[in-house]
Formats: sequence, structure tokens, C-alpha cells
Amino acid sequence: MATLLDRNPNPDNYYASLIQGQKFAVIPELVLDSGEILESCPIAYKTWGRLNEARDNVLVICHALTGSSDISDWWSPLLGRGKAFDPAHFFIFCANVLGSPYGSASPLTVDPRTGRQYASEFPQTTVRDDVRTHKHVLDALGVRSVAAVIGGSMGGMTTLEWPLCTAPGYVRSIVPIATAADHSAWGISWAEAQRQCIYSDPRFDDGYYEPRPEGQPSAGLAAARMVAMLTYRSCMSFDERFGRKPPRQQQQQKPRTVTEPPLDLPRTDVPGVASTATAMAAPGDARERAERKGWAARRDPSFSAQGYLHYQGQKFISRFDANCYLHITNKMDAHDVTLGRTPASTPVSDRDDTALREVLAVVPAGALVVSVETDALFLPEQQERLANCLPEATLATLRSSDGHDGFLLEFEQLTALIVGKLRKDFPQYYSAATFDDPAEEHTAQPGGASLTGEVEAW
Repeated sequence: MATLLDRNPNPDNYYASLIQGQKFAVIPELVLDSGEILESCPIAYKTWGRLNEARDNVLVICHALTGSSDISDWWSPLLGRGKAFDPAHFFIFCANVLGSPYGSASPLTVDPRTGRQYASEFPQTTVRDDVRTHKHVLDALGVRSVAAVIGGSMGGMTTLEWPLCTAPGYVRSIVPIATAADHSAWGISWAEAQRQCIYSDPRFDDGYYEPRPEGQPSAGLAAARMVAMLTYRSCMSFDERFGRKPPRQQQQQKPRTVTEPPLDLPRTDVPGVASTATAMAAPGDARERAERKGWAARRDPSFSAQGYLHYQGQKFISRFDANCYLHITNKMDAHDVTLGRTPASTPVSDRDDTALREVLAVVPAGALVVSVETDALFLPEQQERLANCLPEATLATLRSSDGHDGFLLEFEQLTALIVGKLRKDFPQYYSAATFDDPAEEHTAQPGGASLTGEVEAW
């Protein structure tokens, strides 16, 4: 059983301090899928609303790869009175996954056995570990069962695992969004390219760096984020938004509140060291001028799309940790709901949709599977497969040109789908007396700013 706390047990974690209003729990001993044990395992979470008398009006919301427990930051239009996640009717729970920099056990956590942060020695965790860990926290909160689990992308992976990792009937409904039964070779390959960006930064130092924005391998992490952004959006989205426009400061327009960031992201090499042989041979001031000229040529932006990627890279290195990014991308790669749940003697060629249907047969009937029509990371065909294999499932498609990130941007469509699903499955919560708590108002941050979401003023 987890012990609920009123403070962060690891106050030196800089990134956890970025998420306001979190609560914490500690699990004395957590046995992972790998067999390794985490002692005094912290979990950071947030809740909205109240438990009803039956302690079953629970919505579990699962965040994506770099998201957090703060739904109001990345899905704000879905949280609040009269919205999809309504605290007047539901007790809403969201916890940071293991490996997250935002307060749950991760490479940033102090290992109680050594008194030092785990860094790259933090044991690898799985999506199933996350579900079992968060179930411990729900038990400590007095939850008896969960009405619905909802999540997108990696959160959708977690959503699928909730009814598979808990007792039959504990979870009564699921809404997996823009996700898949397993991580594809395509997804694994993109994740590996991102990891190699981090490994190639000399400041990574095998994961033993100062775990703060100014101390980590920021150039590698920023480059990894740029690569990731190309998988989260679509070609259509980039072409419509940026085309071949010049950088913002070169456009003849009214002054903007947000300016184009420089293209010289933090680097670990010395400017000019890898410049031409002529520059290397130039003596004194001439060499310095040649180095500066070469460096300026590399950093000068040519197109607005470049500026956007660098904006995303700079934003990311100020709020996420490299070791944590490596950990969670590996967690996603390992995702496969059939792993260990089908006979080991079954030939690989026979582990097709028949096996997947058998595994998913215990999932509550009537799941709502949501796809994004332009998703190039989790292809719509993957959601079609899920809908075909889940019992009596329904498939809905978000109309969006924004690719995978459509699930973080198409708020009106998502609200209509989720509210329709919840009202159909749980009319009793809407007909019962509502919880009147004025503190439960939730609005987007000023100017559309978001720490972990994709709504941006850029």
C-alpha cells in the first residue's frame, strides 16, 4: 500500500517543481517487471473533483510521452465544469509515469541505497509497471473501481494495459486515442534516432551530468526534440503553416510578441573547431574572423520552419531531462499487449490478430478507439486493428491536418466523443447531485502558453 504525503520526498528535483499543486505518494517496495526492486518509490499525481459514496466515479487520465500529471496544462479545454472531464461528476486522477522527470521515481530520484541520484542506473520500467504503481495510489486514496481510463499516444498504451493489469471489472470503460497494441518498427526507429542525438552529445557523459537545464546535454536533447516534432505533425501541417516563408524577423509584418529564436542552440563543441582547413591555418585575428564567419553562416536561419523547430528544441531543454527521455522512449518501444500473454510455443507467424483478440477479450466491451486521420506515427490502420480486436469497440476519427498531435489539439471533436461515451456509459453520475466546489475551475494559461502541451503562441 502506498503512503500519501503532503510534500515532495525529493525536493531537489528541479523539474518536479515545474508542475504546480502536485500530491505525492511513496510505495515502500515496488517489484518491477524486470524483477528489480525500487525502494521508497515516489509517485507524483494530481486529482480533481471528489469520490462519491460508492468510490467508483473515477476517471483515470494517462499522459503522453513528455506530459505530466497536470491535465490542466496539456488538455485544459477538456477539464472543468461542463467539459469532458467534469469534476462536478467525476473524481479525476492523473499520475506521472515511472521515469518521468516530474516527480515520480526516475533517473532524477535519489536511490535510498546509495544516497545518490540514480542517473543512468535507474532500472528500466514498463507501461505495466506504471499501471500497477498508479493502482497502489488509487488504493491508498480509497478508490474501489474506475469508471473509465482515457489517454493518447503513450497514454493510450497505458489505457490498454489498465484492464489487463487489474482485476476483472475494476475498469469499466476505456478510450485509447492515437495509439496501438504494440510499438511499430517505424516508431521504434524514430525513437532510436532521437536517442542517438542525445548519446552523441559529449555532455551526456554516459548519463552522469548535472540534472538541470544548464547542466544536461542540451544540444543532443534539443536535436532529439526536433526529430520528434517531425513525427508528431504532418507534412500538410508544416507546409500550410510555414511553407517557404523566411524567418519571422525577416518578414515585413507588424511587430510580434514572440520573436524568432536564434538557430545556434546550445552546443558542446567550440565554435569553429570543425571549420575549414583555411580557418585552422589562419593566424591570430584572421583565424578568429574566419571562425566567426563560418559560425554565423551556420546559425543564420533561412526559413521559418527551421525557427519553429529550434523554438521547440529550446522550449524542451528547459523543462525535460535527457535521462528521463531515454528511459521513457525505451518504455514505449517495449510496449506490446500480447507480450507474455500468449503461449511461448506459438509460432511467430501465428501471433496475428487472433492472438491479439484473445488477449483483449477481457477488456470491457464497448471501448471507444480514436484515430487521427493524418497521423504518421501511430497510423490509423493501427487503431482500426485495435477496434477490430477489442470487444464490441467503436472507432472514431479526428479530422485534423496536424498529424499525431491532433489528439492534443482537436479539443472540440474530442470533447464531443468523450462526453458522448461517458454519458452513455455512466448516466448515473450525471443524474446524481453534483459536487459544488468553486476551487475546481480550470482555464488555459494566459496567452495559450503550456509547459507540456502543444497549444502554443509561437
